[in-house]
Amino acid sequence: MTAPHHDIGYERKTLVLLGLGFGLVGFDRWLMAPMFPYMMKDLRLDYSQLGSLIGVLGVAWGLWSIVMGPVSDRIGRKKILVATMIVFSILSSLSGFATGFASLLLLRAAMGVAEGAFTPASLAANSEASRPARRGLNQGLQLSMIPLVGLGFAPIAATQLLRIVPSWHWVFMISAVPGLIVSALIARSLREHGRGGASTLGASAAKVRWTQLLRTRNVLVATAAILCAMGGIFVMGAMVPTYLVADLHLDTRSMGFVASAIGFGGFAGSFVLPGVSDYLGRRPTALFGFAAATLLLYCFARTGPNLPLLFALLFGVSMFSIGLLSLLSGPVATEAAPPGLVASAIGFVSGVGETFGGGVAPVIAGFIAQHYGLARTLDFAFYSLVAGAAAVVLLVETAPRRRTACPREGDVVAVPSANDL
Repeated sequence: MTAPHHDIGYERKTLVLLGLGFGLVGFDRWLMAPMFPYMMKDLRLDYSQLGSLIGVLGVAWGLWSIVMGPVSDRIGRKKILVATMIVFSILSSLSGFATGFASLLLLRAAMGVAEGAFTPASLAANSEASRPARRGLNQGLQLSMIPLVGLGFAPIAATQLLRIVPSWHWVFMISAVPGLIVSALIARSLREHGRGGASTLGASAAKVRWTQLLRTRNVLVATAAILCAMGGIFVMGAMVPTYLVADLHLDTRSMGFVASAIGFGGFAGSFVLPGVSDYLGRRPTALFGFAAATLLLYCFARTGPNLPLLFALLFGVSMFSIGLLSLLSGPVATEAAPPGLVASAIGFVSGVGETFGGGVAPVIAGFIAQHYGLARTLDFAFYSLVAGAAAVVLLVETAPRRRTACPREGDVVAVPSANDL
């Protein structure tokens, strides 16, 4: 039976709006880093406190992604997206009024709550607006905005604004404006597709329990795999800049050039891997991504101070590792979701990964670096990626193009949940 014609114009409009929203999530999250040298003296902060300020947002983000996924499935996407974007934009602006570490820590934790709530609702809304055969590409494009805007454009915008405005306080205050504009556009344009995304996956909106996620094979496999992927790329993001200076003896400018490969590679991988998986399938793409990231990391750890080669290898590691984050938390989690639990599945997979892979793994890596040397942290990242490759072997294929014949434009394909344990 053929479903009503698919609205490709609405699909594109939704992708643009949610991509902009996710880009602003990344911008507000990472604006602290380039501003920190200017904040240190005024607020009497140190580098250890910088780590805490970045880490507390990640932990709050992860926990509230898990909590708010089910809420989004019950009350819909639009209310959560509009409210959370307004909240995290205002909280970012309030950072300009912070008087010390304690107030900044509270603001960053609250930002993590809002941004964590935004994540599963926005990915579920993207999925509901997308034709199933383009789900991976569209969710990947949305997720790619965090490394592009947060790690790429935020430092440029922040430092350029500092040449115009009186102080760093003003940069934070101005940061709220784009978010408030995009939230108004989302409120005006986004449609509500029914509870739990039933219209997207062709499933009935029957009441289901959140605990069903824990009996769904691909949800559990994706959660284990994303922990491994984050254990690879988050450890590298935290430790590689210091490794390049302390172990390879690069100067600051050279280190910055090489380390920038993480942002640019992550941007490319965020939409390339999910997009490729629309055609080749989720399971083979994930397996290839882990294998490629592992091989490139092995080569990176054994490369001396060769800037072009270090950049190329780190670009590849980041492209595949961050691409895996998009693939696993986007289309894999979406298609694994039991009927009515799309945002819950996305929130669970990304939230557990963010909390433990993004929070605990760097702490373990710091312990290793302190007691065994910085180079050993690359070994930790390497074995995390190896474990991820072993985990994704257990994925059940769910890509619509691999499960059914390629549909006509305008057809909606029901995607079975991979929930056979």
